[in-house]
Formats: sequence, C-alpha cells, structure tokens
Amino acid sequence: MNDDHILRRGLLSYFSEAQLMRIEACRVGIAGAGGLGSNCAMNLVRSGFKNLTVVDFDLVEPPNLNRQFFFPDQVGMPKVEALRDNLMRLNPHLKLKIHNERVTAENAQELFHGCTVIVEAFDLPKEKQMLVERFYHSQVLLIAASGLAGWQDSDFLVTRKINHNFYVVGDAESETGPGSPPCAPRVGIAAAKQANLILAHALGEL
Repeated sequence: MNDDHILRRGLLSYFSEAQLMRIEACRVGIAGAGGLGSNCAMNLVRSGFKNLTVVDFDLVEPPNLNRQFFFPDQVGMPKVEALRDNLMRLNPHLKLKIHNERVTAENAQELFHGCTVIVEAFDLPKEKQMLVERFYHSQVLLIAASGLAGWQDSDFLVTRKINHNFYVVGDAESETGPGSPPCAPRVGIAAAKQANLILAHALGEL
C-alpha cells in the first residue's frame, strides 16, 4: 500500500468518499511560503487537498525555523522547493505546482490561473494590498491575514468576512517588531484558520 493510499484511508475515517473527492478537486493558490503559507499548505495536505500552487521567491533561513514548516537541513534552499519536499512526504501524489518567483500585480493572474481559492500569506503590507486589489473583484475566494505577531491572547485572532469572497484572519493590530516577534503559536493558529476556511469552502459550508 503506497503512502497516498495510507493518507487517504485515514481521511476516509472522517470524510465520506464524496466529501473527500470535493476536497481533492479544489485547487488552492498560496502566495508566500513562510509562516502562514507553509503551515497553511501543511494543514491543507493533511486535510486531503491535492491541488496546490505555491509561489515564493525567498530562501529558507535560520530565523524561519521558529515558525515555518521547514527543517535545519533545508536552510539555504528555495522555500518552494523545501516545502514541496516536505508536503510530498505527506502525500507523494500531490498535484503540486511551485513557482520560485515574486508575485506581482502583473503576473498574479497567470501564476494562479485555475485556482478557485487564493491564500494571501505575505509579510509586507504593500504586498498584501497588491494581492487583495488584484483579486478582490474576481470570483476567487481570497483569504488574507493581518495581525498575528507576538504572544498575546490567541482568542484575539478572529476571522472577519469582508464580502462574499474575501475573509481576513488575525487581530488586525499586532505588527511584527521589537518585543512583538513572529512566533509559532499565533502564526500557526492564523494559518490553521485560513486552512479551515478553505476546508469549509470545499465542503460547501462557507
């Protein structure tokens, strides 16, 4: 029995065949493979998603290891390649597309062509704004994040529905800086909330 069948057999303990087929058919684009993107992707694959497009131009660095789905021996690798390797260990039969480049207003549509869901997982506010502006008026489900630094009460990390196809996860306040670094617990919670929205969408319950 191969690894794909093992994972799928386990998932069928929780989902019906029809539900799992809906999950597997959903193509998700992830803009950024850092703390949000790498952990969101990991949660999605563990939930049965097979069709992912991941875009990032950065390399794995030691400061990433406190919160991102990478390992020490992957330092120096392009994030999209390291993430691909880690996700393929969970399911070696993923239909995974990776792009080692920066997402811009000019290439975003092409990079995420065919995706029905896009996860905004950037660090910089200007990049977040760019992606939201690019897809806000489309039919794509867009799930962004804002405010998840530090170690304050995680109950402040909430999901806000902006319109029928745009959600934002976070506290909308906490910015990364001195005394408020990006840490695994809050970043992981936000990434899991993003993945949970996508799961509900795939199952027709969002």
